[in-house]
Amino acid sequence: MQHDLPPANTAPGFFWLFLSPIGRLGRKPYWLALVLLWIVIAIAANMWVKSLPPETDMAALQVADFLSSNPLFPLLFLIVTAVELALVIKRLQDLGLPGLLALLAFVPVINILGIFALGFFPGNAGPNRYGPMTNSYYRRS
Repeated sequence: MQHDLPPANTAPGFFWLFLSPIGRLGRKPYWLALVLLWIVIAIAANMWVKSLPPETDMAALQVADFLSSNPLFPLLFLIVTAVELALVIKRLQDLGLPGLLALLAFVPVINILGIFALGFFPGNAGPNRYGPMTNSYYRRS
């Protein structure tokens, strides 16, 4: 019996989860990966706040102060953004939607609502054009 489906990877690894925008991602790994990202951001922010002088006015601080305080923070910000974008793209594809909608993650207010909403909708039960099942992807031939 011959079928036209490309070969699939149904057991992708750690690097696929965090770096690749290809495939489908279920709700549980999506939430776990997002929580891990938020923990990394919280640790960096906590280190920064603890390094501030005690007389610093916390209400006057801005994101630019955070990014300029350590040369690695902008790099961390870019990496976290890229990983979050890859997660959102895969989650959209699990719902059968194009990954291009992930660009809405850069629109204020929509980004927070959209990222949370993606974690609540169940994905397509069967195969779709992005993968044979949740947490998988089609390999290129």
